[in-house]
Amino acid sequence: MIHHNKRFTAGLLIFICAFYTFLWTAPDAIAGHTSISREAVDFLTRTGQAMSEVAEVVKPSVVNISTVKTEQAGAPLSPFYDDPFFRKFFGDELQRQQPRERKSTSLGSGVIVSSDGYILTNNHVIQNADKIKVVLSDKREFIGKVIGNDPKTDLSVIKIDAEDLISLRLGNSDNLKVGALVLAVGNPFGLNQTITMGIVSAVGRANVGIADYEDFIQTDAAINPGNSGGALVNVKGELVGINTAIFSTTGGYQGIGFAIPSNMVKVVMNSLIKTGKVIRGWLGVSIQAITPELADQFKLEKDKGTLVADVIERSPAEEAGILRGDVILEFGGKKVDEPSILRNIVASTSPGKTIDVKVIRNGEYLTLSVMVGELGTDEKKTPATYKNALNGVTVQNLTSAIYNQLNIPEQLRGVVITDIERGSPSETALMRGDVLMEINRKAVANIDDYEVMVSQITSEEDVLLLVFRRGSTIFVTISAVE
Repeated sequence: MIHHNKRFTAGLLIFICAFYTFLWTAPDAIAGHTSISREAVDFLTRTGQAMSEVAEVVKPSVVNISTVKTEQAGAPLSPFYDDPFFRKFFGDELQRQQPRERKSTSLGSGVIVSSDGYILTNNHVIQNADKIKVVLSDKREFIGKVIGNDPKTDLSVIKIDAEDLISLRLGNSDNLKVGALVLAVGNPFGLNQTITMGIVSAVGRANVGIADYEDFIQTDAAINPGNSGGALVNVKGELVGINTAIFSTTGGYQGIGFAIPSNMVKVVMNSLIKTGKVIRGWLGVSIQAITPELADQFKLEKDKGTLVADVIERSPAEEAGILRGDVILEFGGKKVDEPSILRNIVASTSPGKTIDVKVIRNGEYLTLSVMVGELGTDEKKTPATYKNALNGVTVQNLTSAIYNQLNIPEQLRGVVITDIERGSPSETALMRGDVLMEINRKAVANIDDYEVMVSQITSEEDVLLLVFRRGSTIFVTISAVE
């Protein structure tokens, strides 16, 4: 009896071992493939847990932004206004006398960058908004106040009346490498707190046509309408970019999104909070890329650097001794192999700061010291009341958008006429879109030059202008005020 019990016990142990071995291996046997190693499962589990932790840290700092805008409706109040027979009797005046307004809404995202309520977003998210509503991750709602806008980088800062908010720490976007893991956080299609993961596809993307100053991070993390103004973060939970735009033929995600790097964001944000505007550095050169053909002509070993095509008179570049034909290799110790890189570095440099510029001139390496100037404002100016022929003329500095829109040669300098008051002595001689290059044979580089020159013109003095108009340069004379 005891012998049989021992045999039974041994058999039972063998059965139990076999049963648990079956349970461990059966799923793989049934599935017909090699089992996933415990190490692989543990690694993926840890990776997923790490991403979840990053997401939990970031989500409270990303907000939903909704705006309301008032727009003038272009459509008539009644469909009968489009009927020729009806309009024959009542004319177009009836339609014009009954303007109609409509409210439009839009959605976007924002990032809390300070515990006392400063929030970063895109300029296009809040542009021309009558009302900005901010919804936090805990569902609290606030009305946002605009602190400053910068259309040139498509960034804005707004403020809500709140304290002890969870802000996101800004990381160093210069440390981002292609292939690095990133998370995009925002509110696509109004779906709050949506998180997508991807990698950095490229850095330093420029000439995309989104903003004047471009240095985009490209990512394949899914970005859709409503993500604009949201956060792009690294694996440390640091803000490395503000999601801005997508490349799409359908309006939805196609694997290419663009974010403004945090180092550019930091400069713009601090300037907007401090002064309400962005103060940028200015060198005073017209620049272009080095092609292989230009490298041969200028006897360069390789197509590296940025070619100076022109130097503006009395600019920081001219005072530093930079000449047309110089090839700028470094600015402040940073390589500038593309014009966009030089433009961004100069713009982010504080005016008044002295910087070493390394150039090649006729095969010789030179280091020049330049004191960076301040880039003039591009905003329209109210026409000053001058008692002379240019009274009532409003001008604006030339911008990249204006250069493209009016097809202005890159090397041309001046100010563009944006408005001419009715009754102005210049009303019949000048046009909107004219670029004033010279006043009485003196070059005009910007609004400051224009105001100084015009203020010195008397009412008895005729004015000779050099004007660029529709692809041609012409002289225009305006008689003295009678």
